[in-house]
Amino acid sequence: MAKEPWVDQDVCISCGLCTDNVPEVFRFADNGKAEAYDPVGASEDVIQRDAIDVCPVSCIHWR
Repeated sequence: MAKEPWVDQDVCISCGLCTDNVPEVFRFADNGKAEAYDPVGASEDVIQRDAIDVCPVSCIHWR
């Protein structure tokens, strides 16, 4: 089974890095926090490099 990204919305500060860098996977939810709406919208390498590794509060995780 492939890994899927998950955003801990309790930690997210809505900086927009993940939504800007990987819009195929991340967007802002109605509460203003990021969410992974299409967890398979990009490769694991892209998600890791352009979202997880650059998140300033480390709120994006694999599950």
